[in-house]
Amino acid sequence: MARHGKRYTDAGRAFDVQELHEPIEAIDLVKSLAKAKFDETIELAVRLGVDPRKADQIVRGTVSLPSGTGKAVRVAVFATGPAAEEARQAGADVVGADDLVERVQGGFLDFDVAIATPDLMGQVGKLGRVLGPRGLMPNPKTGTVTTEVGKTVTEFRGGRVEYRTDRYGNVHVPIGKASFDKPALLANFRAVIDELMRAKPASAKGRYVVGATLSPTMGPGVKLDPNRIRLTDEDVAAA
Repeated sequence: MARHGKRYTDAGRAFDVQELHEPIEAIDLVKSLAKAKFDETIELAVRLGVDPRKADQIVRGTVSLPSGTGKAVRVAVFATGPAAEEARQAGADVVGADDLVERVQGGFLDFDVAIATPDLMGQVGKLGRVLGPRGLMPNPKTGTVTTEVGKTVTEFRGGRVEYRTDRYGNVHVPIGKASFDKPALLANFRAVIDELMRAKPASAKGRYVVGATLSPTMGPGVKLDPNRIRLTDEDVAAA
């Protein structure tokens, strides 16, 4: 059984962990629970009513967070020629082709996102066993296999994040830092929920959003009411 520290335990006593909250009040509560000495990440976890064992019910893609992530994102790009230069000008941290493939095979993994041009996927495919388990393998479904390298690098550095259901149907997405103000967190929260709704598989039956929680890095989760999880322009403006 997992054991938590005193700060986590005390935070869990500060509110009813079984109560369901609307997003606006949940964000206030989560910000109040972030008491670590560093700027904690606020994470949204959503349990979806899908069966990830079925290929047509895997929910996967990317979403651009309008307020950014608050985190410096390290981007690696597999490209050559003009595409490689485009990646460098867009701020990619490391750019290469066969040489970068060799570095990754040798243990180099100092990046958070990997992007590749289609013509290099033959070489990048060799890295499946290394990048796949870490969620770093370029994939057309997440927009990380692309000819628009510069644009994609800029988007990921500016707040574009990937999401994917795990084997239990959960999606985990960071929506910012505890230091963000409430409107910024709400804008990111809304972007993620709207994207998950857009990505609902046609084959998914019954309730789609089964449950959801918001939590800081070092604190307990605050449960959200799945029936009141979507935000309107008025909700965000009122915050």
